[in-house]
Amino acid sequence: MSQPGFDLSEASKVIEKSGEGIPPLDKWNPDFCGDIDMCIARDGKWFYQGTIISRPAMVKLFSKVLWLEEGKYFLKTPVEKVGIEVEDAPFLMTEVQVQEGENGPEYQFVSTTGDKVVIGKEHSLWVEECSETSEPSPYVDVRFGMKGLLHRNVFYELVELAIEREIDNKQVLVIESQGVTFILGEVS
Repeated sequence: MSQPGFDLSEASKVIEKSGEGIPPLDKWNPDFCGDIDMCIARDGKWFYQGTIISRPAMVKLFSKVLWLEEGKYFLKTPVEKVGIEVEDAPFLMTEVQVQEGENGPEYQFVSTTGDKVVIGKEHSLWVEECSETSEPSPYVDVRFGMKGLLHRNVFYELVELAIEREIDNKQVLVIESQGVTFILGEVS
């Protein structure tokens, strides 16, 4: 039995119409066409049928039509929707920039696919801890309920920029962006 395909020409047309922005995926309700053998690995690499997608432009195109619905990931155009696998987070944030904004410092994260996210009231940052290794996994909200995993180097950079503060009788490391405080973890 053959697996469904994904019409790249349709996706390209959609991206072209939306310019550099994200198309209005939330307004489209195409039929589900089945799952395809595509996976986004924890390290941000995209694979199709077990082979890495090495063209950055192709990965960027796919990322613009990526959609999360009821805990499952899809590539979506106005006429089709196909399921894909995501190992952890669909976006990998590999850069952080700090700039001065209206409400003080603003932390902007940039993904491998060129997405830019400023954390604050609309986009959160949080850290989950692996129950087995106690290793931190820091995330930011990106779009449509999807999250981005911060690359280890970016997280270390944040820890260097963080300040120590007491919250709920615990000493924690925090950063502030757009006037919102985000906890990176407890001070040992």
